[in-house]
Amino acid sequence: MRALTWHDKHDVRVDTVDDPEILNPRDAIIKITSTAICGSDLHLYDGYIPTMQAGDILGHEFMGEVVETGPKSTLQKGQRVVVPFTIACGSCYHCGKHQYSACDNGNPADNQDIGQEMYGQPMSGLFGYSHLTGGYAGGQAEYVRVPFSDVGPIVVPDGLEDDEVLFLSDILPTGWQAAENADIEPGDTVAVWGCGPVGLFAVQSAFLMGAHRVIAIDHFPHRLELAKKFGAETINFEQSKTYEALMEMTGGIGPDAVIDAVGLEAHGFFVDNVIDQIKASLFLGTDRTHSIRQAIHACRKGGRVSMPAVYGGFVDKFPLGAFMEKGLTLKTGQTSVQHYMPALLHAIVEGKIDTTFLISHRMSLEDAPKGYKMFHDNQNEVTKIVLKPGFAVAAQ
Repeated sequence: MRALTWHDKHDVRVDTVDDPEILNPRDAIIKITSTAICGSDLHLYDGYIPTMQAGDILGHEFMGEVVETGPKSTLQKGQRVVVPFTIACGSCYHCGKHQYSACDNGNPADNQDIGQEMYGQPMSGLFGYSHLTGGYAGGQAEYVRVPFSDVGPIVVPDGLEDDEVLFLSDILPTGWQAAENADIEPGDTVAVWGCGPVGLFAVQSAFLMGAHRVIAIDHFPHRLELAKKFGAETINFEQSKTYEALMEMTGGIGPDAVIDAVGLEAHGFFVDNVIDQIKASLFLGTDRTHSIRQAIHACRKGGRVSMPAVYGGFVDKFPLGAFMEKGLTLKTGQTSVQHYMPALLHAIVEGKIDTTFLISHRMSLEDAPKGYKMFHDNQNEVTKIVLKPGFAVAAQ
């Protein structure tokens, strides 16, 4: 089959690789019909996530048709399914609490020592996202093996197009969990750093959860315009000082809740960010954390901090004193997608949530390397790229 493989920093290729096979009774094989490039895939593209190996198949946002099942799978051949990016067994301690992204069994035992050493506990399994998370082949391919297929995939009802439901695999539940973790109350003002896919879904979700005002912060004009369409007020941090603007907009109090949807590759010419970039280039640090620092600084006393953004390593200059003295609370973590998929699918069917607005480009799987470069280099116009195996290849 054809699949997008990682080889090194800024070096991804569509190669011919072995077809996946059923390995365990609960497995299923999915023929991919749609798969997307995620903003967190760019962390792999930029070489920020450790334990990647040449030839690893990328992709964790995908859906398709069931073509083969193990004897204990509950799926049936011919069903269309969306697959969550988190791999969960459904029966461990954490799955019993619906904390699927903390599953003890999704990450194979021979890979768990890496996470144990780095984070104190092994990470859960994720598709296409390094050997730290299991080394699973991802879904930017023609076919993919789905472990624990009786727990993860959700069957798509007839009448729904791929574009309407594809983002149930990751970014829609992630944006929803981000807003949920902000403990939004009616009348709240919520500030969202980053108007990428997760940030935009967090804006949409915050309003649905009762926020009175949502303030979206970014520097890409097109993304800020998309946030405005949902009713958000906006701050372009290249034109205004974010902290001062937020204080003016909230009467000097600060937002009730803040959401960091930027993560470890924060942009902007700020002193702390420049220092972080220098440290990363010299291998003296890993993450650029300007956005979470700024969010903590701006949040009102007694407020809530939600951090759906991806961070991978150790940071310094973390404003722990401000966090404590202001009495803030923080919720974060990979998304427990399986927990949110049914309700969000129902919301899509009822027309309460739109996801198709986000798609800016549709490309063939064969054009995936071009898509990664486009997404990396032009994040104003490129908001989301959906790859279609078998789609016509663009003229070179």
